[in-house]
Amino acid sequence: MDLFSILTLIGGLAFFLYGISIMSSGLEKIAGGKLEKLLKKMTSSPIKGLLLGAGITAVIQSSSATTVMLIGLVNSGLMDLSQTISVIIGTNIGTTITAWILSLSGIQEGASFILKLMKPESFTPLLAFIGVCMIMAAKSNKNKSVGSVMVGFAILMFGMGLMSSSMAPLSQNEDFRNAMIAFTNPFLGFIVGLVITVIIQSSSASVGILQALSMVGGVTWGAAIPIILGQNLGTCISAVLASIGVSTNAKRVAAVHVIFNSIGAIILLPLFYLANAIFKFAFVDMDINPVGIAIVHSTYNILTAIMLFNFIKTIENLAIKFVPDTKKEAEKKIFLDERLLNTPTLAISECFVKTVEMAEIVRYNYITSTKMLKSFHKKKVDEIQENESTIDTFEDYLNSYLLKLSGRELTEADNNKISQVMLAIGDFERIGDHATNILKYAEKLNDSDNKFSDEAVEEIKTIVGAVSEIYDMTLDCYKTDDLELAQKIEPLEAVIKKGVKRAKNNHIQRLQNGQCSAEKSFMFSDLLNDLRRIAAHCGNIATGVIQLHDITLNKHEYNHRNRDEDMEFKNRYKDYKSRYKVIKKNKDTISAK
Repeated sequence: MDLFSILTLIGGLAFFLYGISIMSSGLEKIAGGKLEKLLKKMTSSPIKGLLLGAGITAVIQSSSATTVMLIGLVNSGLMDLSQTISVIIGTNIGTTITAWILSLSGIQEGASFILKLMKPESFTPLLAFIGVCMIMAAKSNKNKSVGSVMVGFAILMFGMGLMSSSMAPLSQNEDFRNAMIAFTNPFLGFIVGLVITVIIQSSSASVGILQALSMVGGVTWGAAIPIILGQNLGTCISAVLASIGVSTNAKRVAAVHVIFNSIGAIILLPLFYLANAIFKFAFVDMDINPVGIAIVHSTYNILTAIMLFNFIKTIENLAIKFVPDTKKEAEKKIFLDERLLNTPTLAISECFVKTVEMAEIVRYNYITSTKMLKSFHKKKVDEIQENESTIDTFEDYLNSYLLKLSGRELTEADNNKISQVMLAIGDFERIGDHATNILKYAEKLNDSDNKFSDEAVEEIKTIVGAVSEIYDMTLDCYKTDDLELAQKIEPLEAVIKKGVKRAKNNHIQRLQNGQCSAEKSFMFSDLLNDLRRIAAHCGNIATGVIQLHDITLNKHEYNHRNRDEDMEFKNRYKDYKSRYKVIKKNKDTISAK
């Protein structure tokens, strides 16, 4: 093997790794919002977790990426350690798909016409051409992603071919044959597989190298088996590196990955050689091919999964033992782990979850503040103010995180979701500010003997009730992405707006009649303004949900359309108006149209 062969090998490996990267990225984008939905379902049962772990890894073609993703979720407090274990077991099964794809390169020239068509050299040039055409001509981001997967696969297989051709001279090399004989030593073979995988940080790539090597002959089953087991342990390096600087529980996720693969190797490797010593397997000294390597890779991971699946709790306890709690105070979970930025769809989903959490705090502040108008409790003041500080922190962190995320390569759907979430964050934060303003009015009312008139109190109660309903509807439609519910919010907002205007006009009449004091006039007007603005922000959030369903919708045109021609709007408006008809126009008051 001369210098040029070595350079070809390095180039082939580079193409191989780059192809995997492009293909994984494209597959992840095609999966879109399904990825985080799958991850959310994994908590229901270990079997479901195993299947989902295998499925997600098969989609994104990387067990390391899935494990790093889990570390990020645990580090952010979005998942528990116990929820990740069955998923990690599943990732080891899912990663075997790559070896089967690469085994297509081992199809021999003398094979049938159908098998020759399956040989990568036969179809990848056409695949690359179609993929490039899709990337250049497709208007849909999803179609561009499909094109990226095709191009990535073609590059991957081209790299595989380069590696194989660069190793062809080794078939006649006596030193190479002696080295392969040496690797039949289980310990040496295991260490070689481990070290190579640690260096390139990809078990798929190291298995690919072994498959390319097997095509030139000289690699026996006895040499390949310990190398493959070493490769499986070596893939844990990515998780170990990702666990640096994270919480204790997140470190334990990496520990679970190491423990699982270590136990599998410790048990199955000696067991295989013990069985071989007894039964003298004839295939051990025979040359292995890419398909054989895929079989060994799959068999090992499936057997390990079957063997350890019923010991999930034991694995968790071992991880806790190896990574004990620190003596310091309980570790503070970070808001959102930046490791999740590597999987944008999942990161957006978790930002959405945090936004809902923020909105629930806002709701509590609004409900509590409005109750304080009637019955003031000093202890609640500090709680509301502390919550307001938390809401501001949510806004700062989420906006900063989403800005980083928007700099990534995203699908059109992901970009639209980011825009919706960022706008909603601003609206929820402003609603929180209005709730704090309401608290201030409650404090002033409590400090003064001069109260609102009975008529004013009834009007406030009616509008507060309507605003409570519109906020609850808004939060529900935002959480569930409910288009029908979102469309019900605008009519209620219009009713609230008209009710506020009428209440102000009624108040002016009461002032003129001497029924209310001028001292409370400004506070009454400001309180109504805050309630009206809360309703307006709810309308903005609902419009965001509607826009997500119809990206062609122009918000300005939608808000200024002729509502007299919208029968659904008119019917809903009439319904809300009849429900909140307590605010009646005084005969002498200014008309509120």
